[in-house]
Amino acid sequence: MTRWVLASNNAGKLREFAQLFAQAQIDLIPQGQLNISEAPEPYNSFIENALVKARHASRCSGLPALADDSGLTVRALGGAPGVLSARYAQLENGEKSDAANNLKLLEALTEVQDRSASFVCVLVFVRHAEDPNPLIAQGAWHGEIAKQASGEGGFGYDPLFYLPQLGLSAAQLPAILKNAVSHRGQAMVKLMDNLRDHKLV
Repeated sequence: MTRWVLASNNAGKLREFAQLFAQAQIDLIPQGQLNISEAPEPYNSFIENALVKARHASRCSGLPALADDSGLTVRALGGAPGVLSARYAQLENGEKSDAANNLKLLEALTEVQDRSASFVCVLVFVRHAEDPNPLIAQGAWHGEIAKQASGEGGFGYDPLFYLPQLGLSAAQLPAILKNAVSHRGQAMVKLMDNLRDHKLV
């Protein structure tokens, strides 16, 4: 199998990527297994943060690297929490946890009627740390923020991300269905097409 390093230690993302890449015979090694520290994410866009993470993981490992930067954007909050999705509650000295982030989001939308939101995922693949032509793929998953959590699956904001067309939250979807329709699933399809075009898979 081909070995790549995955520039993430997020357990939920690791599970999803492992399932998505298994058919391509690609062995994704989480950067933590190689003692690679997390890269700083100083930028305001998903693309810039994903690129800096991919280059960092590749530079430290000597392997091709795949990085994901993703998050939730809520229209009524001007796109927040955006690139700060994983640290949303920490911005006001809260704890870093999915539960704290979800609670803060519900509080921010208490009096809000327009609850439309999107999950956004940007994937960046680099052949090596200085790759001048990184492959970039983006997916967006549109829904709305429910007034209370539902479902036991998924991670992050999934229990609050309601899909009107399905009548379910992202946390209520079977993993196979979620991987097919999610922002990450959409980005993966585009990335795989791009990788095939470049004869990398």
